[in-house]
Amino acid sequence: MSIPILLLGLRLSFRRLDRCQAKQSPHLLWLSGLFMLSLMMSACADKSDYASARKQMVELQLKSAGRDITHPEVLKAMGEVPRHEFVPESQREEAYTDRPLAIGHGQTISQPYVVAFMTEKLDPHPTDKVLEIGTGSGYQAAVLSPLVAEVYTIEIVKPLGERAQSDLKRLGYGNVRVRIGDGYRGWPEAAPFDAIMVTCAPDKIPEPLVNQLKEGGRMVIPVGPSFNQVLYLLTKRRGKMEQLAVLPVRFVPMTGEAMQKGP
Repeated sequence: MSIPILLLGLRLSFRRLDRCQAKQSPHLLWLSGLFMLSLMMSACADKSDYASARKQMVELQLKSAGRDITHPEVLKAMGEVPRHEFVPESQREEAYTDRPLAIGHGQTISQPYVVAFMTEKLDPHPTDKVLEIGTGSGYQAAVLSPLVAEVYTIEIVKPLGERAQSDLKRLGYGNVRVRIGDGYRGWPEAAPFDAIMVTCAPDKIPEPLVNQLKEGGRMVIPVGPSFNQVLYLLTKRRGKMEQLAVLPVRFVPMTGEAMQKGP
């Protein structure tokens, strides 16, 4: 927040105080003004602290040796998306730490490195239409938003999906569409997709998602039982999926129809 905006806020505050407390002492008016100034400065400090934390996160957790995230637009998105807005208020101080965080209903927000790694492997392009399975808090969709043309994201846990939809709208991610439902069968009426990202782990790759991927499209998906999953990069060529294992991971399982299918 700039100094002119702060001064304007104070001027308006004093006008309100003059009207509502015209008979109060000047000393009381001054103290009230100081209190409002302290609140505004606190808000500015919080915003600055979060920006600093994001910068440090990018430098130490993403770009450092052994992590090696290099895609400039992915790094830019990770440095700009306010991760603290997508975690419970009680955990905001931990938002930029190098670990996953609980977001309620037995779900988590992945650690920043995993979000950046999956996004980089997806190789997003500005004209892409992307499907995400497992909205969670909405953070991954927010990271994808400035990198692609459209994001379609599905969340099976209704309270999480509704909260993510509200937060994404509030924060201005207008090219993200949220659906509450089972992501196993994807979003047929919006298909085909240039890329698909799955942030929950089925025992095997859902065939409906394969069918909704364009020729030449990419899919990033964790596959396997709990505590023994592998992140795969899949590329669709001549109707078949080329498969590359890229990272051992640990994600929450894909629920709904995926659990009924079995291994």
